[in-house]
Amino acid sequence: MPDQQKVDELKKRLTSYGVWTGARQWTDLGRAREVAAEVESLGYGAIWVGSSSMPFALHEALLAGSTDLLVVTGIVSIWENPAAAVAARYAELDATYGGRFVLGLGNSHAQQVGEQTYVKPYSRTVAYLDELDAAGTVPEEGRLLAALRPRMLGLAGDRTAGAHPYLMPPEHTAHARAVLGAGPLLAAEQKVVLETDPARARAVARERLSMYLGLPNYTNALLDYGLVPEDFEGEGSDRWVDLGAAWGEEHAVAARLHAHRDAGADHVLVQVLTERGLSDLPLPEWRRLASALQLP
Repeated sequence: MPDQQKVDELKKRLTSYGVWTGARQWTDLGRAREVAAEVESLGYGAIWVGSSSMPFALHEALLAGSTDLLVVTGIVSIWENPAAAVAARYAELDATYGGRFVLGLGNSHAQQVGEQTYVKPYSRTVAYLDELDAAGTVPEEGRLLAALRPRMLGLAGDRTAGAHPYLMPPEHTAHARAVLGAGPLLAAEQKVVLETDPARARAVARERLSMYLGLPNYTNALLDYGLVPEDFEGEGSDRWVDLGAAWGEEHAVAARLHAHRDAGADHVLVQVLTERGLSDLPLPEWRRLASALQLP
């Protein structure tokens, strides 16, 4: 079981809010150092990097550009990254940057990994955690697990610092907290669009959300929160889009982010969607949200 005192220390270091980014948004490692410094100065506690894979050069640049900011993989696929190699690289970054590198692990999806490979994902996750333990360099308090359903949430609480649900509403956050109990870390992701025009906001959100319509790990889980199969047909219904992404002016968006905290999240990672797409880092939007969230 994770050391609760160390988990509590991780919660404190993460702070209430962080930013989630896709790896493709970072095209220049020198620029990454500058951006990390500004994100830290705005009061966010962490930068999460999606599509994470070895050798974590981007993560190292973000760590090098900041002082206290945590950098989290969101997620390292357990199917694509050998545990021994991940453990060795984790040890290097942990030794250099004082525990500011956190390993987010996950199963990915059968559609991404391959139907024949993606068998018994729960058992494979247990085995992967065993392999990390055998390496002896990745403490339970230094890793998180992507989890939606009770069984995987329970594993996250038992074998890692906690859980990192993705694409779920605040109602799921409340459910996850009930399953985890009070101790484990719960870090919930939320997509946002800072746009007040409904048509434009939904167009931006729909473009990004479309990739998830074919991933039953998400769509099946969302049936528990007011959606029906018809919501996932075609480009997806407005109800699906509004659940997947909070949109409006800063304070309306901040209210959805606060709702995750009220539902039990220790940390909320904010994924900003813009008309500029994944080719650009949303620094202007991060600045606006930092003010609305009254970050320190």
